[in-house]
Amino acid sequence: MSIFKSSTREIPRAAAVPRHIAIIMDGNGRWAKKRFLPRFAGHSKGVESVRDMVRACLEKGVAYLTLFAFSSENWRRPQDEVSLLMQLFVKALEQEVERLHSNGVRLRIIGDLSRFDPALQQLIRQGEERTAGNDRLTLTIAANYGGRWDILQAANRLAAEQPEKAGAWEEADLEPYLSMAYAPEPDLFIRTGGEERISNFLLWQLAYSEFYFTETLWPEFGQAALEAAITSYQKRERRFGRTSEQLESELKGNQPHA
Repeated sequence: MSIFKSSTREIPRAAAVPRHIAIIMDGNGRWAKKRFLPRFAGHSKGVESVRDMVRACLEKGVAYLTLFAFSSENWRRPQDEVSLLMQLFVKALEQEVERLHSNGVRLRIIGDLSRFDPALQQLIRQGEERTAGNDRLTLTIAANYGGRWDILQAANRLAAEQPEKAGAWEEADLEPYLSMAYAPEPDLFIRTGGEERISNFLLWQLAYSEFYFTETLWPEFGQAALEAAITSYQKRERRFGRTSEQLESELKGNQPHA
């Protein structure tokens, strides 16, 4: 079982700084188009924003940062763009892993990696192994990932390993097989670029996350933009099914006596 509380079975710990932030990094192509640049220039600039976001999360004390880099539906894009994205992924792994390691960041890659070139798969394994002992921040990159795929692969593995419980499985049985069983559910979900949907991202894990949508394009999403998202999050009342009165009573009960 996961060591973290499920938001639908128990009440997770809520803190002023989100423990886990998940982001759909949208708007790279539009950023480039506005500057009369090829779309790939936007993706390259987006890698710089990833670097800035990792730095900002380390400074804020965020423990988990999950980024949606390439969805299972992104294979539908023009072949030349997909090819360039794969090259950029390779380049980023080659250049960033040591930087992550030196800053105490653990790298995890989730998704169906079988479709990637063997050389890329090897770089992924090496990056995860190199940073496996780090614990300042867990950076998860979702690549060839889809929320429905995640639930289906978990269900298939559960069925294969626990067939005797078929018909009586519970949430707690499935959760260890999900791609992000090692992390708490996201407290804050951010999507840049102006779109307001989750696009098949972390369907199971976002059940009680706070959503924040911004018009800011990903290459322009820096520390100040993250601060604005966290400020919005801090104004939310995270009830997890309870009433406001229950939450207020609980908060009063946790206050130290004079």
